[in-house]
Amino acid sequence: MALEYVEQRDGGYFLKGSRVSLDSVVYAFLRGDSPEGIADSYPALDLEQIFGALAFYLANREMVDQYLAEGRGEFETLRQEARQKN
Repeated sequence: MALEYVEQRDGGYFLKGSRVSLDSVVYAFLRGDSPEGIADSYPALDLEQIFGALAFYLANREMVDQYLAEGRGEFETLRQEARQKN
């Protein structure tokens, strides 16, 4: 039986059973962090969860990259609005 390591909730993607976002794991991976290094940064996760999340990312790279790009765009919009208010 295949396990699912990533779930969508609250408008984002998270590692199942944790509060760690898929974004966090993917960005660490793209920075060149090893799965063991990611595990050191997120002690709530074990290596199986991290490898599962990375497999999900690699299998759905186009969709996840689009999701991450949208998140960066939303962040930039909020940052610009905050600068204008201050």
